[in-house]
Amino acid sequence: MNKIVGKQVVIAAMSLLAGFAATSATAQVVDVVGSAKAGQGKVAMCIGCHGIPDYRTAYPEVYRVPMLGGQNQTYLSNALHAYKKGDRHFDTMHAIAVTLSDQDIADIAAYYSAQTAASKNNPDK
Repeated sequence: MNKIVGKQVVIAAMSLLAGFAATSATAQVVDVVGSAKAGQGKVAMCIGCHGIPDYRTAYPEVYRVPMLGGQNQTYLSNALHAYKKGDRHFDTMHAIAVTLSDQDIADIAAYYSAQTAASKNNPDK
């Protein structure tokens, strides 16, 4: 077999395996279904900042903290996963997100997406 053809076969095989690995990782996240009811009990750390109207952080820079009620569930889930992986940069959010499981993230996203922009974003217990 020609060396160039052999390299192409190896590259194609590696690409195929990488594709399977990516699909497998995505399938695991897709299988997680969020529960707003379960999320209600998981947002205690969130409401300290996201439950205060017009709240702004002062460190490391002045930043307007968004209210989460009524946000899109997929957006919230993707944002939390990005903070967890370090793709989004805010130290406080990263520190919280790394403690969350995929199920926790799905539940929190489901909870906040079931709220409205006018909600207090505080769980009623």
